Amino acid sequence: METQQPRSSSSLLTILLPLYLIIGHGAQLLSSIANRSKRYLCASLLGSVKPRSIYAFRPLHCSSVNMSGISKACCSIPPIVAQGYQGKGEYKTINGMKTYVTGPDSASKAIFIVYDIFGFFPQTIQGADILATSSEQKYRVFMPDFFEGKPADITWFPPQTEEHKQKLGNFFQTKAAPPANLPKIPSFVDEANKLAPNGKAFESWSILGYCWGGKIACLSSAKDTKFKAAVQCHPAMVDPNDAKNVTIPMAMLASKDENPKDVEAFGANLKVDHYVETFSTQIHGWMAARSNLEDEEVRKEYERGYKTALSFLQKHA
Repeated sequence: METQQPRSSSSLLTILLPLYLIIGHGAQLLSSIANRSKRYLCASLLGSVKPRSIYAFRPLHCSSVNMSGISKACCSIPPIVAQGYQGKGEYKTINGMKTYVTGPDSASKAIFIVYDIFGFFPQTIQGADILATSSEQKYRVFMPDFFEGKPADITWFPPQTEEHKQKLGNFFQTKAAPPANLPKIPSFVDEANKLAPNGKAFESWSILGYCWGGKIACLSSAKDTKFKAAVQCHPAMVDPNDAKNVTIPMAMLASKDENPKDVEAFGANLKVDHYVETFSTQIHGWMAARSNLEDEEVRKEYERGYKTALSFLQKHA
């Protein structure tokens, strides 16, 4: 099904302004159309055609609407713990990698998480636990330690000094280089399949990555992938050309810090079912290590991000 083309800003004003004035969003609509007249708005506000591609931009998002299967009421997430979160899972060694494993042993489907460059952080561990048990479909979730206990120092980002820039650059060129990490994934999945309820294989695997992990998730979604669906959360190194090789349904949950032109072009290049949303109040990293969960707005959008991811995975995997 082809993506529906955006209507002109004048047409949108004529059709939508009365509705938005009634519900109190008139000022937001005027501002958004002025700044984003070339972008897609929420599919449910653009007509009856059900598009393959769905774009949502804050504040004009459709969090209360079932957008082509993206139901934000798909799951029941427990209260978010702002500080001192204690993981519900355990660490196992799988394919030679220390791995955080969470979710019920009886789960028939699995999620492979690729953390950000800062490794195992409480916010990321909490996210893994949310993914495992918060929806009707339970998952066995696996998050391996690609960096073998030596992740990047979170104080390096955003880089404040030349030294920080050099350290980050070196980290991305060595430990975080995709060619050094992508080959580890297929054999890991094969080994982890032994933990499936039948002892042979899970019914399906999905992949979700944060920041650097989003890039890995994207590159792992090409031809012959082991995954049925993928989610990128505030992805790093967004390259619209990567989208042309994606062969499975993909969601991209971008932050305000990603280049909006790259995000839009990436979505336009996807030839598979996909969902793209920019969380315009959130920084790069709000669903993982850099999330300040003591902030009420961040906590709310952290939760909404995981609900969106779970809804997408529940539909496609």
